[in-house]
Amino acid sequence: MSAVSKVVLGVSVVLTLSTVTAVHLKQTWDRQRLHEGVVRDLERLERKKENLRLLEEQRTLTRQLEDERRRSVHRTTPTTEQ
Repeated sequence: MSAVSKVVLGVSVVLTLSTVTAVHLKQTWDRQRLHEGVVRDLERLERKKENLRLLEEQRTLTRQLEDERRRSVHRTTPTTEQ
């Protein structure tokens, strides 16, 4: 085997190993990012559920307050009979 062919073989082996390593690292990075995306989505869904619960609670409180105001206005309004 000549010196040139040994160099070419060595460079080919190094490039191949580098490529395989780079692809493996990129796949690992991509898999990690996908997992983080799922975690973020689950957190977002939890926040949305909590926001909807709070909104419904606010609606209920608003209805109660409006009912109380209406009752209060009816009680305090003097009736004038002539």
